[in-house]
Amino acid sequence: MNPDDDAGNSRSAVSRRGFLGGSVAAAAAPLLATAVHATPAEAAADNDLVTVRATINGRPVTTQVDPRATLLDTLREGLELCGTKKGCDRGQCGACTVHVDGRRVLSCLTLAATANGREVTTIEGLAQGDRLHPMQQAFIERDGFQCGFCTPGQIMSAVAMVDEGRASSDDEIRERMSGNICGCSAYPFIVDAIRDAQKVMR
Repeated sequence: MNPDDDAGNSRSAVSRRGFLGGSVAAAAAPLLATAVHATPAEAAADNDLVTVRATINGRPVTTQVDPRATLLDTLREGLELCGTKKGCDRGQCGACTVHVDGRRVLSCLTLAATANGREVTTIEGLAQGDRLHPMQQAFIERDGFQCGFCTPGQIMSAVAMVDEGRASSDDEIRERMSGNICGCSAYPFIVDAIRDAQKVMR
């Protein structure tokens, strides 16, 4: 075996890797910049942004967003409402659940532009001042969480489910909450919390 050949192959592999890494970073940079940095309203037309006017947690909000931006990224990065968590980012774990016009949606699969003219509620909007929502209080009292990462989505989904009148039994609660995954497996306590909160919410 010729050592020079090995060196040549090694140089080629590194060069290929470097090229691909640089290409991915270059392609991703404009998208990241659009999501993270706010653009002044007067520059919106030049950047093909869209204006979204929505009521978020009871307050009117006007913001400029990329038409491709998700509601999740807009809430977290544009509006600094970081209670809504980014889990799988594929609509499979439920950690990003919020309410739009009172109905639960997966914000990672919802375009921010579709929230125009609508009412959005995140986990930050449930409490009334220092008084927790009954579902939040029940999750604390029943130990309905461990690491807590999935908890905002669990609570938002549970509140909507109870408001919809679809929590008549433990089996129905488990079925209706099946889209919210808890990696710590706190499911029995989550069901207990929902049952307790349901009595207060009625």
